Amino acid sequence: MVNTGEINGSSNLMDFLDEPIPDVGTYEDFHTIDWLREKSRDTDRHRKITSKSKESIWEFIKGLLDAWSGWIVMLQIGLLAGTLAGVIDLAVDWMTDLKEGICLNGFWFSHEQCCWTSNEITFDNRDKCPQWQKWSELMINKSEGASAYILNYFLYIMSALTFSFLAVSLVRVFAPYACGSGIPEIKTILSGFIIRGYLGKWTLLIKTVTLVLVVSSGLSLGKEGPSVHVACCCGNLFSSLLSKYSKNEGKRREVLSAAAAVGVSVAFGAPIGGVLFSLEEVSYYFPLKTLWRSFFAALVAAFTLRSINPFGNSRLVLFYVEYHTPWYMAELFPFILLGVFGGLWGTLFIRCNIAWCRRRKTTSLGKYPVLEVIVVTAITAIIAYPNPYTRRSTSELISELFNDCGALESSQLCDYINDINMTRPVDDIPDRPAGPGVYTAMWQLALALVFKIIITIFTFGMKIPSGLFIPSIAVGAIAGRIVGVGVEQLAYHHHDWIIFRNWCRPGADCVTPGLYAMVGAAACLGGVTRMTVSLVVIMFELTGGLEYIVPLMAAAVTSKWVADAFGKEGIYEAHIHLNGYPFLDVKDEFTHRTLATDVMRPRRGEPPLSVLTQDNMTVEDVETLIKDTDYNGFPVVVSKDSERLIGFAQRRELIIAIKNARQRQDGVVSNSIIYFTEDPPELPANSPHPLKLRRILNLSPFTVTDHTPMETVVDIFRKLGLRQCLVTRSGRLLGIITKKDVLRHMAHLANQDPESIMFN
Repeated sequence: MVNTGEINGSSNLMDFLDEPIPDVGTYEDFHTIDWLREKSRDTDRHRKITSKSKESIWEFIKGLLDAWSGWIVMLQIGLLAGTLAGVIDLAVDWMTDLKEGICLNGFWFSHEQCCWTSNEITFDNRDKCPQWQKWSELMINKSEGASAYILNYFLYIMSALTFSFLAVSLVRVFAPYACGSGIPEIKTILSGFIIRGYLGKWTLLIKTVTLVLVVSSGLSLGKEGPSVHVACCCGNLFSSLLSKYSKNEGKRREVLSAAAAVGVSVAFGAPIGGVLFSLEEVSYYFPLKTLWRSFFAALVAAFTLRSINPFGNSRLVLFYVEYHTPWYMAELFPFILLGVFGGLWGTLFIRCNIAWCRRRKTTSLGKYPVLEVIVVTAITAIIAYPNPYTRRSTSELISELFNDCGALESSQLCDYINDINMTRPVDDIPDRPAGPGVYTAMWQLALALVFKIIITIFTFGMKIPSGLFIPSIAVGAIAGRIVGVGVEQLAYHHHDWIIFRNWCRPGADCVTPGLYAMVGAAACLGGVTRMTVSLVVIMFELTGGLEYIVPLMAAAVTSKWVADAFGKEGIYEAHIHLNGYPFLDVKDEFTHRTLATDVMRPRRGEPPLSVLTQDNMTVEDVETLIKDTDYNGFPVVVSKDSERLIGFAQRRELIIAIKNARQRQDGVVSNSIIYFTEDPPELPANSPHPLKLRRILNLSPFTVTDHTPMETVVDIFRKLGLRQCLVTRSGRLLGIITKKDVLRHMAHLANQDPESIMFN
């Protein structure tokens, strides 16, 4: 045996791994991060900076810069996301109008911008000016008649097909991750999952460009969900520039949580709603400092968007409303009915959309994404054009449905029969009988409602950027406006009924149909997403209707109750499960009486657990074990006989450490002993140098006993973000439970396919 002095003499070789190794501590694609380790590493980094800051002025300044780096990143995210949102809004407005005509003063002007400076428009025809010409006027010098209608119809369809084909082609060729809403994947990433490239530069560029194209094509989708993805790409871009965030996946996710809030802030002009959306719906880990930084980033983004003023109304809100009538207690009944409708619509949509997406994934339909987009676009354009309420952009439709009918409104929805003796002020118009325009609008809206409900099911989930907020709001707004007009006419013609007698006298302005549209919009959006608090805040920020918060709350709560009666999953959770992402939802309850021993591996009849010993395995033994298995890590025990647990070593770090040792340390060969102890083992004199890998060993892996209830284990995995925990009895290793095992067990108990959990 060699003496200890000889071994210590070569300690500078054996302990080279005490220095940091490149890539140790990083993660492979489609793997889950270790939240506890990331938190510990950040604490060590912060402690080191604090101690160094006392050594010199320069180190103190570096410490200050590190402390302020988070706020600087938030400022950059807010500025870039706000700018991109403004550009997207302006481009969508222009390209949507381009399907119907062009501005002679400059092709880059939208319809509204083109007519801003015209002196030849009248109030009644304020949407018509000589500078803006429809394609039929430009090509055949006709604005009316069958030939003009057919030409405009044809060019509308061709424009929509061109835009959608360009979008799906760009996504397919340059950035496959730019498709879809992005929120299910963002939720999964924020829970600790790694998806390389999902928040990359190419994804940011292609998603921004294709988002403009698909919204302009007239498909039944919105830009709000993808805006969250775009903002998170901005967050990932700036966080990768600072080692504080780029080298710590846990800290990076704090930035991404704030970026998600920015996405909703710029999509809706709702900074507070964006912060609450990130907290309630998206984020997995949301410390208090992230709340402050999210608020700051959302503020910067909203200010940037307001400076660009894409809507041209000097307002931040998308659908500003100004109602002149309060709501009455008796109206809570129709508001709750709209909540019931929203819950039923949400359930119908989720089930049908998931069934269609599953069919897309499991049949040959999924092999032809370009053809699918073209077919759905063609059907949408052909059916949408004849109906004026589906031909226009969804945002314009929602804005009209939310509006109150004043004396100056020229919409069909405001075609009431006026009393010639009416002398009331303009903003206090009493309820009036509906005219022919209102009845025409009602059946057109009814057709639009059926069309939107059906086509959105097939549109959401295609290989293009597709948000769900605006289509859901549109469905609810249409249903709400129809109900609102119905209640208004009922109150007018039957004001002597007991329910109307106390608050709706003849000649009074009792019912506001636009309010019903707003409540219906909140109900349908809540039914699909299962949002509550953030939904209500987004809706009153979106419209400016703060005094109508109680009807919005009633509808949101009712829609959630009704939808939850049929299934707890919102649309984003349903898509997470459909894609097999390893996501443990904190909202789910685990009520089964199973134990850790029922879930751990190895189970009865399976091969024993693959382990490493602390000081008697060679490099070749470890490399063979890594080659023959696909586990993400290995428990380290004293010996295979005692199985007393020492720690846990990650597979990736073992591979990197051994590779680095072979390159940098002389004498490390295949039969070199690997040891994880503080002191080297005693070896024969002619033995090759041993390899010390204690630095990569996790000496405090999370452990539970074999009789720990699975309810507790699931709670631990959720709250601590574990990748795995080891099962022991009196310090002796029995098995291991991974996050994937927990998800499979929960799927099995829910009578679902356990193998649907695809990723580690």
